[in-house]
Amino acid sequence: MELLDGQLVSNIIKEGLKLQVGQLTVEGKKVPHLAAVLVGNNGASETYVGAKVKTCSEIGFRSTLLRLDADTSENRLLNIIDDLNNDVDIDGILVQLPLPKHISDEKVINAILPSKDVDGFHPINVGKMVQGLPAFISATPHGILLLLEHYKINTKGKHAVVVGRSNIVGRPMSVLLSSNTPTGNCTVTLCHSHTPNLSELCRQADIIVAALGKPEFVTADMVKEGAVIIDVGITRVPDSSKKSGFALKGDVKFDEVAPRCSYITPVPRGVGPMTIAALMKNTFMACEERSGGSLI
Repeated sequence: MELLDGQLVSNIIKEGLKLQVGQLTVEGKKVPHLAAVLVGNNGASETYVGAKVKTCSEIGFRSTLLRLDADTSENRLLNIIDDLNNDVDIDGILVQLPLPKHISDEKVINAILPSKDVDGFHPINVGKMVQGLPAFISATPHGILLLLEHYKINTKGKHAVVVGRSNIVGRPMSVLLSSNTPTGNCTVTLCHSHTPNLSELCRQADIIVAALGKPEFVTADMVKEGAVIIDVGITRVPDSSKKSGFALKGDVKFDEVAPRCSYITPVPRGVGPMTIAALMKNTFMACEERSGGSLI
């Protein structure tokens, strides 16, 4: 069994971007600028946005963090997005999800210019991704592909089972793994809460992507020998033995599943760091596209 070390690969990607940004600076060219919008004070969202802003600083990107109160109106948020769309210095825009219940995720996602949608959630980017056209790919699936590529995981002709059908991870992941690309060409089964024979399907899988948000859902009896396991989940579970009072658990029961695998992502240090690395790559690409005068 070998760990798919997302922290290691993320650091390699970030170092490469840092060198590229340094070269842009030497040449007097524009460096990428990411705008992040955080509505409310959700603890997990604070952590995620903080990590993204910190990473921008580490690699030489500019970043702008806009903090809005939880009772911010939908119209005000849409007006802020419009201002960011029209700001020629902003290359990428991300609005941290989830949003307060009175704000429509759909309206907010649709309001962001596709050329600045570095989260890859806009329907135009999703549609292009499905058709295999150049587009911003949702950061978590993109990060998983970068991880598979780094470790030279052979996906061609493999049976991949994706557990979870969210628009953020599960659905795009199923499309990307089935695409005619070096990290695709899988036969993909997309499972969800209404899949009656989920355990049986998982046992047939050469690759399992667990993205359902249920801690330790995938157990050893659901995994065949030699499978590749990608654990997207990360949930805080109460643990009195920890100073923080909680432990981070993935969707896979790591201790019992790992011995059966050829490769497995840990939690943490697995998919999470790769999501941020992919977001940075998208932001760099957005800056390149805008500087070159051609928008995605």
